[in-house]
Amino acid sequence: MINVLDRHKGVGAVASAYTHIAVFLMGAIALVVPTGYSLGPALLLLASPVLLALRPGFDLNRQDKAIIAILLAYFVVAASRALVDGQGSSGLDKPSRFLLAVPVLFWLVAYPPRLSVMWSGIAIGAIASGSWAVWQKLIEGVARAGGYTHVIQYGDLNMLFGVLCLAGLGWAFTQRNARYWVPLLALGALMGVMGSLMSGSRGGWVGFPFVLLVLYRGYARYFARRWLVGLGVLVVAIGVTVYAVPQLGVQSRVNAAFSNVQQYLEEGNTRTSLGARFAMWHAAVELIPEKLIFGWGDQGYEQARDRLIAEGRAAPIIKNWGHVHNEYLDAWLKRGVFGLLALLALYLVPMRLFGKRLSSDDLALKSIAIAGILLPVTYMDFGLSQVFLAHNSGVMVYPFWLVLLWGLLRHREAHLASGMQPRER
Repeated sequence: MINVLDRHKGVGAVASAYTHIAVFLMGAIALVVPTGYSLGPALLLLASPVLLALRPGFDLNRQDKAIIAILLAYFVVAASRALVDGQGSSGLDKPSRFLLAVPVLFWLVAYPPRLSVMWSGIAIGAIASGSWAVWQKLIEGVARAGGYTHVIQYGDLNMLFGVLCLAGLGWAFTQRNARYWVPLLALGALMGVMGSLMSGSRGGWVGFPFVLLVLYRGYARYFARRWLVGLGVLVVAIGVTVYAVPQLGVQSRVNAAFSNVQQYLEEGNTRTSLGARFAMWHAAVELIPEKLIFGWGDQGYEQARDRLIAEGRAAPIIKNWGHVHNEYLDAWLKRGVFGLLALLALYLVPMRLFGKRLSSDDLALKSIAIAGILLPVTYMDFGLSQVFLAHNSGVMVYPFWLVLLWGLLRHREAHLASGMQPRER
């Protein structure tokens, strides 16, 4: 991707060490300190202007430009709608994270971290957060573990870090110290999923079969059929066990979901978790055709929502939320068809680009590719029942982890293409 003509060897060593610290923190403290998911990206962003002084040689190919284009497109569409809506500078806050991820991408490709730094940060972060979630649920007795952020965001991000640990197992098996790396990432996967279960955030559970499908697509040829069958049986057994233990709270959350649906269909009850969502989705479907192309904007939606309630066409309970608890409907409702297309591109383009590397024989490259697919796959799942990108944690994690994984993938490919055997990373 980039030929870095680093004429400042001393500066390069310091820059690489700085990158290692920032990338490690992106995973290790993301969910266990207040706004911990922001610190690593902020450090990388603060460093990126240094590139103006060092002036490394950049050679962007079409795929690199595609990643940059989707980040810029999402920013432009969201920021334009916010300005037209009269939100002022506050409306630019969350969209700006996608713009700011671009210089971070340049920095990460110029000074990429070792893969061991990224994977260890993810694993330690998942273990720490999952352990804290278990403590909150089983020792403190909270109804739903929530950490320092919104309970849904907390649970879903735990799930994300857990499945990223699963992606990293391919890399771990190739390491000289595999006997340490494999258990570390396996424990990270277990505790990340456990953190999701302790939060009771059901949205993150719905997409887990698709996560397993991606992992199967990437790693199936490395396992004998009997091992795959055994792993499938183990996953089902763990799922049944988790459901069967009432203290974990999974059983009650699953049963509540079925009850919510039944009450909505039979009684029109909107005063439940899923019932309120159904009411919000109904209102969105009512309003989208009225401003199909450019959308209502946040303020426009609130006015239109209140009108529907006054006319008796929407349940009053939906006034409690400023969004409709569905990323796709919310994007179309507020930013029109351009907002929906920008959102879909944000997820589908990276999936396509990372997916092209699934056939690689290099397990380190394959592990990055699988992680790069799982990032949008999980966000697409989360977005079914939550407007994930309306939260600070959502817009800090997706764009910055996207550029980190893409930068690492392109760096690995450059080494492989040079004919050199990459050193342990």
